[in-house]
Amino acid sequence: MSPRQRSLIQASILVGVVAVLVAIFPSAYVFVEMAARELRYFWWLALLLALACWLIWGFGRERK
Repeated sequence: MSPRQRSLIQASILVGVVAVLVAIFPSAYVFVEMAARELRYFWWLALLLALACWLIWGFGRERK
């Protein structure tokens, strides 16, 4: 599996997980919408997204 295919699979899984979470927890979608409107809540969303990206792409990597 090439790195390009792997990153495409990871991105599609991430989009799928977000879609399922929005379907299961509509209040999370309301929070994201509120965070986009209210800048004082936005930094929590930014931190959560940064943590998710780190867990997906950085946590399991071997160090050089």
